[in-house]
Amino acid sequence: MNDPSRPGAPLSPSALALSPLLVFLALFFGAGLYFTAHGDAMGFYQLHAPVAILPALALAAFIAWRRGIKPLETLLQGMGDHNVVLMCLIFLLAGGFVEVSKAIGAVDAIVALGVGNVHPALLLPALFVVAGFISMSLGTSMGTIAAVAPIALGVSDASGLDRALVLGAVIGGATFGDNLSVISDTAIVASRTQGCTMREKFRENFKLALPAALATLVLLGFLGETAPVDTPDPVSPWLILPYLIVLGLAIAGIDVIIVLSLGLVVAGLFGVFFAEDFGFAAYTSHIWDGFESMVEITLLSLLVGGLGALMKAAGGLAWLAQTIGKFARGHRSRRAGEISIAALSATTDVFTANNTVAILISGGLARDVAQQHGVPPARAASVLDIFACVTQGVLPYGAQILLAASLSKVSPLQLVGNVHYSWLLGGITLVAMLWPSRKRTAEAALG
Repeated sequence: MNDPSRPGAPLSPSALALSPLLVFLALFFGAGLYFTAHGDAMGFYQLHAPVAILPALALAAFIAWRRGIKPLETLLQGMGDHNVVLMCLIFLLAGGFVEVSKAIGAVDAIVALGVGNVHPALLLPALFVVAGFISMSLGTSMGTIAAVAPIALGVSDASGLDRALVLGAVIGGATFGDNLSVISDTAIVASRTQGCTMREKFRENFKLALPAALATLVLLGFLGETAPVDTPDPVSPWLILPYLIVLGLAIAGIDVIIVLSLGLVVAGLFGVFFAEDFGFAAYTSHIWDGFESMVEITLLSLLVGGLGALMKAAGGLAWLAQTIGKFARGHRSRRAGEISIAALSATTDVFTANNTVAILISGGLARDVAQQHGVPPARAASVLDIFACVTQGVLPYGAQILLAASLSKVSPLQLVGNVHYSWLLGGITLVAMLWPSRKRTAEAALG
C-alpha cells in the first residue's frame, strides 16, 4: 500500500491514475465544442470548469482509495500547496487592481497618452517587448501578465485589435522573459537539477529564444498593421501613475503580491483625488467586483492542485516517467535524449499545470537521460525549461491562460492559438533537435 503522507514512500506506476485528467478535459472541452457547434457564442461557459472537474476528482479519489491512499488528505494537501495558494492570491489581487484601475480611468489615461502616438503595426510588438522585459526582470510570467494585461486590454479597446491577439502577445512576452530570466524559479530549478550554471543555461536558451522572439515580432507587426486607433477623450495624466508604479516595482524585483497590493492602494488614492465620484464605498465595491470576477479561476486552481496531487500519489506521474525512460533507453543518441527530455517535461506539465513543479518532478530522470545520451547539462536544462514553459504558455487550464482569460472575458481556447511565441519557440527547438547534422555529432560523442 502507498501512503503519500509517509516521506519517501515508493510509488507504484499506474497509467490508470492519469485517467481523471482525461475525463476532465473530455467533459470541459467536449461540452464547449458541443454548445459552440450548436450556435452558442459562449459555448465554453455553459459548463464551468470547476463543475466539469468534479467527476474527475471523484474518479481520482476512488483510484487513490483503491491503492490504499487517503484521498481526502491527499486532496487537501494538493489544494493547500504553496504554489497553488500563491496563484489564487495573485488572481484575487489582479482582479481587484484591474477593476479599480478601470473605474478611476487609468486605462483610458494610458491609452490616451500612448496609443495615439504609436503606429498601429508596432502596438503588438511593443506589448510583447514590454511584457518580455518585465518578465525577465521579475522572473515570473504570472506577475507580468497581472501587471501588463490591463494596459493590453486598454490598447485592444482603443485600437480595434482583437483581445485574444493582444493578450496572446502579452502571454508570449511573459513566457519569453520567464524562460530567460536568471531569477525565474523554473530556470533555477532546471539548472540545479541538471548540474549547470545559470550562465551556461542562459546561453543555450538564448540561442533558441532569440530567433523565436524575432519571428514573433515580425509576425505581430503584420497582424497589427491595419488596426485603426481611436483614442478616448482627454483624461488626467496623473491616472497613469498606478500602472507606472506597478511596472516599476515589478522591474525592481519586488514580490508580485506586494506589487499588486501596493498597486491596489495607490489606484484607490489616485481615484479619490483625480477621478469623479470615487469615494471609499465605490473603492471597496470595485475591489469586491474584481474578486468576484476571479472566483471561477480561483476554484479551478485549487481543484486542479488537488487533482494533480491525487494522480501523483496514485502513481500516474511515476508511470509517465517510466514510459519515457523506456523510450530513452531504447534509442541511443543525443537526439533521442533531447526528445525524451522534451517529452518528459511537456507531458509532466500537462498533468500538473505548473511548469516549476513539472521541472522538479522530471528533473532527476531528465539528468539520467542526458548522461546516458551525451546531452550536455546546459542543453538538458535548456530543453527541460523550454518545453515546460512552452506547454504552460498554451495550456488552456494553466494559470497564465486562465488569468488572461478571466481578465478579458475571452475563452481560453481563443487565447491558446494566439500565443504565437510559445508555438514558434517549441517549433524552432524541435527543428534544432532534429537537425540532420546533429545526428553525426551525437554518434561521435557516444562512440
